[in-house]
Amino acid sequence: MKPSRLLLIWLALLLAVAVVLGALQALDVSVPATLLSINWGLLLALLALALLDGLRVRRLPSPRIRRQLPGSLALGRWSEVRLEVEHDFNQPLNIELFDHVPDGLSFENLPLAVELQPGLHSHVGYRLRPLNRGHFDFAYCELNLPSPLGLWTDKRLPEVPGSTRVYPDFARLYGGQLLAVDNWLSQLGVRQRQRRGLGLEFHQLREFREGDSLRQIDWKATARQRTPIAREYQDERDQQIVFLLDCGRRMRSQDGELTHFDHALNACLLLSYVALRQGDAVGLSTFATEQPRHLAPVKGAGQLNVLLNAVYDLDSSQRSADYQAAVTQLLARQKRRSLVVLVTNLRDEDDEELLTAVQRLGQQHRVLVTSLREELLDSLRQTPVQTLSQALTYCGTVDFLNARADVHERLNAHGVPVLDATPHELGAALVTRYLEWKKAGVF
Repeated sequence: MKPSRLLLIWLALLLAVAVVLGALQALDVSVPATLLSINWGLLLALLALALLDGLRVRRLPSPRIRRQLPGSLALGRWSEVRLEVEHDFNQPLNIELFDHVPDGLSFENLPLAVELQPGLHSHVGYRLRPLNRGHFDFAYCELNLPSPLGLWTDKRLPEVPGSTRVYPDFARLYGGQLLAVDNWLSQLGVRQRQRRGLGLEFHQLREFREGDSLRQIDWKATARQRTPIAREYQDERDQQIVFLLDCGRRMRSQDGELTHFDHALNACLLLSYVALRQGDAVGLSTFATEQPRHLAPVKGAGQLNVLLNAVYDLDSSQRSADYQAAVTQLLARQKRRSLVVLVTNLRDEDDEELLTAVQRLGQQHRVLVTSLREELLDSLRQTPVQTLSQALTYCGTVDFLNARADVHERLNAHGVPVLDATPHELGAALVTRYLEWKKAGVF
């Protein structure tokens, strides 16, 4: 409980009058005794009223608060939280309300000034924006309750429990369902290349059309129907994709508001959405984390929700990436041939270890190594050099990029494809490579 501005003003005014009267007496100026008596009487009366008012406000019941919190939030996106407040007083009440938001969530429009009317529910709200993924618990709301005479403000902390989960930014994934898949992929920057030849999986029989290849003719069906009948093929749908996700310290680099790890998760979910729509199975395996997670590849739209629930609280660690151990665990779990997408951030010291591990993995699976590149490196390489410090920075950047390119070239020379992309380009680049390989039938 703390004194209100009204009480402080009255105290300051009466004390100022007492100081003035005392100063006049010290200067031997005649001051009526009644003025001193009145001033001290008013001061004692104010203290008595303040004491009585403080006792009354402590006995008042707290207004009831209910929080309407979304069960799930998207990382980096603003959402609204609603608070419902009611009370049992016979008079209108103005309170100040502040919700105790957990660390990792930013907010706007707090604290809130709420005017409560007798017998009515008051609805107010504020904006919430997650900065980290994971599970967040709300415990208390703080409100400042004014006393009946307005001399005190009583701080109350009623328990208003609530919880929410912060997922990767998957809103754009579900937004794509409103559009045709081809148009949606085009908006994301995905380039679908025309496939040479035919699909791998039989789809249906139909009448022969102009432009069809003679190899498509089904001669038995043609003989029965006495008209040319062609076989129609489609891309093979019963395939599997497994993401081998690096959760080590290299993925903690940050471009903008999101870390490389968050960008990698968004890209994996984006490709998962596209692959599941294409009829393929999607799975996930993590490494360089305290508790590695593994999800076996499964088909169906429901697998996307399973993936989201499996990674929403996953975070990067301070551990170094052990590619050999990660490959050993994946080979023990994943027996069927799959497309394994290794998402990491390559360095020049990864040369031998990574090459050996990926070659082992490539004996059973089709492998794509995805390497995240810091956007700062591109900007430093394009910055004009005018000072010695800028020249040293430029030379260091070019040397680092050349060493990194050497690792990529050596992997490519041994038949291991590498996708080098900045975090913001990763999602569209992964989908483009997936569709290109799927149409070419290389996995």
